[in-house]
Amino acid sequence: MTLQDIVTARHALRDVIHKTDLVPSRVLSDESRQVFLKSESLQQTGSFKARGAYVRLAALTEAERARGIIAASAGNHAQGVALAAAKFGVPATIVMPEGAPLAKVSATRALRARVVLQGAGYDDAYKHALALQQETGAVFIHPFDDPLVIAGQGSVGLEILEDLPDVDVIVAPVGGGGLIAGVAVAAKALRPQVRVVGVEAAGAASMGASLLAGRVVTLARASTIADGIAVRTPGQQPFAICRELVDEMVTVDDDEIAQAILLLMERCKIVTEGAGAAAVAAILGNKFHCAGKVVAVLSGGNIDVTMLANIIDKGLLKAGRRIRLRTVVEDKPGRLNRLLQIVSDCEANVVSIQHDRAHPDAGIGYAMMELMLETQDSDHVARVLQAAQAQGFRLLES
Repeated sequence: MTLQDIVTARHALRDVIHKTDLVPSRVLSDESRQVFLKSESLQQTGSFKARGAYVRLAALTEAERARGIIAASAGNHAQGVALAAAKFGVPATIVMPEGAPLAKVSATRALRARVVLQGAGYDDAYKHALALQQETGAVFIHPFDDPLVIAGQGSVGLEILEDLPDVDVIVAPVGGGGLIAGVAVAAKALRPQVRVVGVEAAGAASMGASLLAGRVVTLARASTIADGIAVRTPGQQPFAICRELVDEMVTVDDDEIAQAILLLMERCKIVTEGAGAAAVAAILGNKFHCAGKVVAVLSGGNIDVTMLANIIDKGLLKAGRRIRLRTVVEDKPGRLNRLLQIVSDCEANVVSIQHDRAHPDAGIGYAMMELMLETQDSDHVARVLQAAQAQGFRLLES
């Protein structure tokens, strides 16, 4: 993989891909760093994956296109492949996990690809796609372990260096490794001193484990809300590039990802999926030395509305913006009013109330009270809890 390969890929994409802007983020910047966001969620398919997929399909011969193509994807590669297939008039079959976000499944079908739902995660879908490929003779389009796909993803790196030639750090999410590998090749060729940092979900850190082992390893499982990077086995080619060019690998957990999604949506007005928010989660969590001019790649924004609602709730709880207050009270008039007065005095806002006399943890003559409250931050939460306890309310684990 060379810079010229990526330049060639960029040329092939000139009339297909939108060059996403570098947007400065005041929220993430401070006196030691200036953070820029590169939001690939603004691509036609909502993620960077269309870059590599189009470059790969553009290189197919007419005979290969006549055989059709097949791919496996958690969702974003699926849409990238489906879009490219539609542009070239090639029949496409995409195998996706049974639990893939409905938004990604629907978007892939809308691009007229045939979708097959198989398996619990990407790796199961990948195995089934390979079996179908053997049966049908279609051309398999790998989501990350392919030099042309990596070159296409590397166009992200070219754009970053064009817009910010003196960038100090580039931080990007890592699943199979195609994006970080392509970005690293482009960035290091144009600015050798730039630091390239990869971010994995803690529940699917296969690239980090492989780099530590010195060989590609397969995790027993991959569990994370960031389905776009939930990969048990990274690619051989991305692994080789990462071993040579990526300076650091870090992990973020699901709570940190949820908090980043919430911040990006509320403060930066950008909707991202779990994988797309991973780089920002690493910045917020101080997972690496983050100084100078820093670019965070937001890889995609294809998130299911139901998942988004759940992640918002999780992020609010993590940030101390919501609290679930549970207590057992005597089932007598005035007890609820007394608790609500404490909440009012602390200037918290009631979202919902549940009053359950039949709860198994509430004895005869008592009721389980559960309040969902809006709060300002963790300190505000502490004040509410302390006030309730001071008034004799015994609080239970939420």
